[in-house]
Amino acid sequence: MRAGVALSRLSSSTFQFGNLNQFPTIYKPNLLQLSSFSRSSNPSNINLSKKKLFHTVSSAMASSFMPEQARVPPAIELPTPPVTKFKIALCQLSVTEDKERNISHARKAIEEAAEKGVDLVLLPEIWNSPYSNDSFPIYAEDIDSGGDASPSTAMLSEVAHRLQITIVGGSIPERSGGRLYNTCCVFGKDGKLRAKHRKLHLFDIDIPGQITFKESKTLTAGENPTIVDTDVGRIGIGICYDIRFEELAMLYAARGAHLLCYPGAFNMTTGPLHWELLQRARQKQQ
Repeated sequence: MRAGVALSRLSSSTFQFGNLNQFPTIYKPNLLQLSSFSRSSNPSNINLSKKKLFHTVSSAMASSFMPEQARVPPAIELPTPPVTKFKIALCQLSVTEDKERNISHARKAIEEAAEKGVDLVLLPEIWNSPYSNDSFPIYAEDIDSGGDASPSTAMLSEVAHRLQITIVGGSIPERSGGRLYNTCCVFGKDGKLRAKHRKLHLFDIDIPGQITFKESKTLTAGENPTIVDTDVGRIGIGICYDIRFEELAMLYAARGAHLLCYPGAFNMTTGPLHWELLQRARQKQQ
């Protein structure tokens, strides 16, 4: 498996906002994203200017002549970003069977990134455990209980607060209510858990003679999209295979996300065929 996060392979990158006020409400692109996208509005209650408001159109009527917009949720005003320029570190980690070593390795990577002046750090998918159905139950943590029950997130919380950075913590196996999830935690500069995203789309694949893997054998799919306000802006979260589904990105765009983050650990059979392609698809989506 290859561990990574969309989009850049660089250790850190600088992004900058443009003037958001130059775009009308119906088309206000998000100018800062790992996987960029633009926004469109639902025909229902479209606002072309402050002085003109179109009559409300039902979804059924809209789908008959504007199918590409009928499924888009009504857009909201893009919030003013808390910063106009910041650095992002995308940490690529090699995972072992030693959980403590994995946690220590992730801590060191975050600290090295912080020394370079980054404001936002991203980790890969399942960075504290081997990526296998046999390993998920063994390495899973009770995130809600925290402390000793979740040493991986306890480390992320401590480091985020100590270094005063925002962390999108890749993902780890989570145990909750007798079920296992593939879960991403977002921590603010205060070290507090800002959001928790459970992978919505589980990756089940069977290519005879090449690869067979079914996440659904042990993991349970999440139920809710996750968008969170952080010190660097509003972020929409997906995990690996979630990037295949454009509706999630469209929803995040309509909800005012400045940034989309997709931590991933992709296999070397299908990964090279679609990973970069899907990032471009999300970027060009309008």
